[in-house]
Amino acid sequence: MRRGAPCYSEAHSVRGNRPPARMQPTRPPIRIGTRGSKLALVQARWTQGAICAALGELPERAEMAAPIVTISTAGDRIQDRRLLEVGGKALFTKEIEQALLDGRVDCAVHSLKDMPAENPPGLVIAAYPPREDARDAFISEKFATFDTLPQGARLGAASLRRQAQALRLRPDLDVVLLRGNVDTRLRKLAAGECDATLLALAGLNRLGLSAHAREVFDPYERPPAPGQGCLAIQTRAEDADAPWVRALDHAPTRLAIAAERGALLALEGSCRTAMGAYTRTEADVLKLVVEALAPDGSERWRVEDEAPLSDGEAGAHALGLRLGQTVRAAGGDRLEL
Repeated sequence: MRRGAPCYSEAHSVRGNRPPARMQPTRPPIRIGTRGSKLALVQARWTQGAICAALGELPERAEMAAPIVTISTAGDRIQDRRLLEVGGKALFTKEIEQALLDGRVDCAVHSLKDMPAENPPGLVIAAYPPREDARDAFISEKFATFDTLPQGARLGAASLRRQAQALRLRPDLDVVLLRGNVDTRLRKLAAGECDATLLALAGLNRLGLSAHAREVFDPYERPPAPGQGCLAIQTRAEDADAPWVRALDHAPTRLAIAAERGALLALEGSCRTAMGAYTRTEADVLKLVVEALAPDGSERWRVEDEAPLSDGEAGAHALGLRLGQTVRAAGGDRLEL
């Protein structure tokens, strides 16, 4: 090629004296960081499709426009202990967040319930896509409902919140550690390691496994983890206002999450705190319930209130902070394991 001749990103042929068609400049790929579990990859592929749609890219160009980068996290590797014993929720996010900060990926897809209350400096949750079902599901090979579990049945759980909520209603249950991704837990259940378990319905739905749910709990009566059922698209702070990021954000979900994570922040929610929060919209108000329990379920502190939708994200966050602070003041040191 002669010096100064134009270079094109795709091969072309020239017939006669016709000049080659002008090619569009190649857009830098938007690299998506994710964990490697089946559920995480399903969530990442959904995000990949949404990013491509926002960019106007054809589906067949998805791997070039928005490649998925799988990153192993400590939370995935350590399966024999509770998260509170080895570092908490950050074990599911730390390596991915470091890849964001290092520039190895351009966004990260997390299950919001697995994220700590605050972001590392330089990173933000830039978008909340539409929320899936926030409820918890009861799963058992032998028993149809939670209430029909026999005396002393083994309930598999890794979440301190699920443990405490279950023991509050059934202090006779034997809660055993059951960690791993969704298919691992279902396999352990089928192998007889426990009589029943509790999982997020959102994950079952996304994996096409909702038929395993024998019973689904009322999220008002048994509030899920703050942000359960919601994806979090995390970026570097300077990228948060990019058009493709804004296209992924769902305003009603963002409003609900502002309230729930406000409560999480006030309660310093971690794997050492058994807490749940759930928002619902009625007419022109946002209603929030927040509860926290002693780890053994022997005590529960629960409050609820509402804020006008017209108060927006700031009002929703303030509502969550206020209710979380109320619960924190009531429970004190009895809240943590």
